[in-house]
Order: sequence, then structure tokens, then C-alpha cells
Amino acid sequence: MKISKIYEFLDNLSPFELQESWDNSGLIIGDFNQDVQKIVLSIDIDEMLIDSMDENTLLITHHPLIFSGLKQLEFNKYPANLIHKMIQKNISNISMHTNFDQTHLNEYVATEILGYKIEKKDGFVLYLDIDEEFDVFAQKIATAFSLPYAKCVKSSQRVKKVALTTGSGCSLIKYIEADCFLTGDIKYHDAMEAKSINLSLIDIGHFESEHFFAEILLKHLKNLGLEAIISSSKNPFTYI
Repeated sequence: MKISKIYEFLDNLSPFELQESWDNSGLIIGDFNQDVQKIVLSIDIDEMLIDSMDENTLLITHHPLIFSGLKQLEFNKYPANLIHKMIQKNISNISMHTNFDQTHLNEYVATEILGYKIEKKDGFVLYLDIDEEFDVFAQKIATAFSLPYAKCVKSSQRVKKVALTTGSGCSLIKYIEADCFLTGDIKYHDAMEAKSINLSLIDIGHFESEHFFAEILLKHLKNLGLEAIISSSKNPFTYI
């Protein structure tokens, strides 16, 4: 099947026009006229994944390998080292990032992973109505995302309204209208900002909250009749 047909299917599923202006979702490497027999799904691209893949494979990822313009391609530096190997093996790449967050990923995590009903959706932020003790809720979140511990900013003893953004959503803190915000990549100054406005935070991890991308997409790709497999994506971080 030609990549153009697969791209059209993906665009109907999660329109690429929904992506943020800074994003780079779409066909990253490849040719729309290329025929592919196999699809591999992954949150990211690394050297081990490329080495394990067959030639002429389409790799559909959540995160784009290229976010902005490249001024040179030095094959011993990232991301040129990966691009070089992909071109040698004729491996194409389509990314579905912020468009997929809005249409599928956030909702799936809220309902299927956490088991809550969505009360409101505002762009990249979903709102959930709950009524639980903060410590109990935080432990439940850590378990749901297989986190070794719950990294939190605790601003209240009880949680009634929760906001959720998978991946890295701390730039949205000032707009959140909830008791507690679940997102990843929480930094020190994010914590200080949240504390100052009495907003609790629970860090759900970037990889941990987004690696569901492949299993969501796989269910839809079965309708195409192509072989699609999920790669064994690994979190670059190790907890010791």
C-alpha cells in the first residue's frame, strides 16, 4: 500500500491540521508514492529500533524526529545519525503528535487508564470531577502509570476537580481551572508557580503518560489490512 493512502487514513482519523504551530507532525522521512508492506508503531525513534526493523518499513511515531529546520546533517550527531540509518534502510516516518493528543490520547488516558468520566474538554486539557483524599488519589495515579512514586505539589488535602494533559503540559498551568493538574515534565519553577496559586500537581511522566499511543493507533490500523506491530519502546530515564 502506498504511503499516500496510509497518510490519508491517518489524516481522517486525526487531522494533521489540528497540530500546534510549533509541531512537525506529518510525513517526516519518505515518499508518498512509496509502497510499504509493514508498519511499526512507537512513541519515539532510537538506534536500537531502527537496527531491528526490516527495510521498506513505515514507522509511525508520536514524537517527531525533526522539530525544526536542520542546517547540517552530521551523521555522528542526533538526529542525523538516526536519519542516516533510516535512509539506508528505506525506512519512512510519519509523526502524529499534538493532533493525536487532542483527538485520542488524552481521552484514552482519562477513560481507559484512569477510569474517569470526562466532564469537560478545553483543547489539550480534559477535566474530571472526583472527590478523593489527595494522598489516596496520588497513589492511585502512580499505580495507573506504573510510577515508582508519586511526585506531587500538594496544595490541598482533598481533590474535587482534576485537569489532565498527557506529555508536557506545564505551560498551561496559569489557565488551569481545577484543584489538581496531572501532567508530565514538572520542573521546580512549575511547582513554585502552582503552589503560589494553590494548585496541586502530580507528575504523571512524559513517557509514562504517552506510551499508550501505539496501542490506540493499532486498533484503528487493523482496518487497513496491513501488518502493524508495536515496538518495545523504552523510557530513556531509569529509576534507581
